[in-house]
Amino acid sequence: MKPELFTKDTTAIVYGYHTNAIQRMLDFDYAAGRKVPSVAAIVDPGREGVHKAFFGKGEILLPMYRTLARAAANHPKADVCVNFASFRSAFASSMEALEHKNIRTVCVIAEGIPERRARILAATAKKLDKMVIGPATVGGIKAGCFKIANTAGTYENIVESKLHRPGSVGFVSKSGGLSNECYNIIARNTDGLYEGIAIGGDAYPGSTLLEHILRYEAIPEVKLIVALGEIGGTEELRIVDALKSGAVKKPLVIWVTGTCSKMFPAGVQFGHAGAKAGSDLETAEAKNKALKAAGAIVPDSFDDYGVMIRKTYEKLVKKGAIKPAAEVAAPALPMDFAQAMKEGKIRKATTFINTISNEKKEELEYCNMPISKVLDSGMGLGGVIGLLWFKRDLPEYGRKFLETALMLVADHGPAVSGAHNAIVAARAGKDIISALASGLLTIGPRFGGAIDDAAQNFKRARDSGLTPAQFVRDMKEKGLNIPGIGHRVKSISNPDMRVTQLKAFCRKHFRKTELLDYALEVEQITSSKKGNLILNVDGCIGICFVDMLNSCGSFSKEEIDNIVAMGCLNALFVVGRSIGIFGHIFDQKRLKQPLYRTPYDEIAYMTDL
Repeated sequence: MKPELFTKDTTAIVYGYHTNAIQRMLDFDYAAGRKVPSVAAIVDPGREGVHKAFFGKGEILLPMYRTLARAAANHPKADVCVNFASFRSAFASSMEALEHKNIRTVCVIAEGIPERRARILAATAKKLDKMVIGPATVGGIKAGCFKIANTAGTYENIVESKLHRPGSVGFVSKSGGLSNECYNIIARNTDGLYEGIAIGGDAYPGSTLLEHILRYEAIPEVKLIVALGEIGGTEELRIVDALKSGAVKKPLVIWVTGTCSKMFPAGVQFGHAGAKAGSDLETAEAKNKALKAAGAIVPDSFDDYGVMIRKTYEKLVKKGAIKPAAEVAAPALPMDFAQAMKEGKIRKATTFINTISNEKKEELEYCNMPISKVLDSGMGLGGVIGLLWFKRDLPEYGRKFLETALMLVADHGPAVSGAHNAIVAARAGKDIISALASGLLTIGPRFGGAIDDAAQNFKRARDSGLTPAQFVRDMKEKGLNIPGIGHRVKSISNPDMRVTQLKAFCRKHFRKTELLDYALEVEQITSSKKGNLILNVDGCIGICFVDMLNSCGSFSKEEIDNIVAMGCLNALFVVGRSIGIFGHIFDQKRLKQPLYRTPYDEIAYMTDL
């Protein structure tokens, strides 16, 4: 396998919808000055489409696929697979990636993959001349070129550790967490990292410390090799053999962690699955001693790790083996809007104003009243309308009036335009929302509008000081019918019981019924001319609605004027009539009625006009 795993043109397929890791890879691209995003595609078995992400100051769309096969086929230049699959599926998906001809490197993030399967992964990679990084790894990074997943942490840490541009040091470690610390140590004591790999802490990683050290040996740009081993296993002893045989000629600074293990009983595990010594040869102390004897540069403790790296680097610079990399300023990464808002660093004008409810608190609130209190109060639907429409906790009679109005307008049979249209739509196979909408769209001045118009006109007349007789005469002179007056069937001698009951309710519970009394005086005038010119239910609801607001005592005249002008009564009619319209829709669907077609005998064909 070629020693270089990554270049500035390397792109990866990310298996798993890990948006933060993907964004960090793209943010590193920005720091490194890459022109092409390092993420070519995302694989998520549960979805497909696109994922929108930031690339520098702009945004890009990353294609998403359900299968790795499709992603690899559509992105043949992507030769790295970053696998976030869980330990249950990581083996199968990693094997699939290895067997695809385009993929050269597979990084397995998952922990807990069975050792037998980890061995199979490693053996397969070796057979196919490919590379596995992991399992149980954070990945790796090639400074200024390519970064795997969350390696090296935040953007600030990347810039602080000079990882946005290449240095002269090749680094490999078992520990992912310590590798981030070591990148910083290397940056403070040398011209920076060339490449860093965390192979993972399992007993049988897909690639070994020595394999990466030998890669660095073959890369001319790497002048100094730095490694970090740990207690357990004999991998570091293979490095000893490589040093003795001359396979590793470049200076190697290495420390094996876990020297404190002698203070604990034998067999104690230190974090990673492979971090426990089963024999004296596997102890950190023994391995550090052997490495030092073989020619490696081994500090006395981890505290001296950076010191030895600096001394070795300075010797190489003095000899002319290293020409220190030039310092390059990394571009400032624009802060994500959401993060800046969270930290209070910016402010933004809101788009909408909402004063009636709040779903952002621990419990949903209607007009500052927790929903649990709303439910326990027994205020009913009328009370909820009061809170959300008028921002008032209405008295019980106000709530009851609103609920009574809803019941009264809920239905008026299938012949009216709203029900008719909804029935036709339902019989055409439309869904309930579409059928409802087709009915509601007929509500207007000729259907339902009388409630709103009655409230407005009667209130205007009374507020203007017109007597009932003057109001009747004024409407006649304008050529207008009085809204809320008149009924097709009912008359003064055959009253509408809905109106009778509503009048009785209001007179019993309201503190005053001034507009209703005014309307009944108008009714006396109109009904004397024609018996069916009586106050109908629509007019009675609209007029009594105004009296209800006046009776509450908590609404100012301006507020009442505004409520009536806003069309709240039309809204009340829509809410109530929707109940009946739904009933007709369900009735048609329950009866499985066929498509409706208007009979020919109901249509006057007059093409000669």
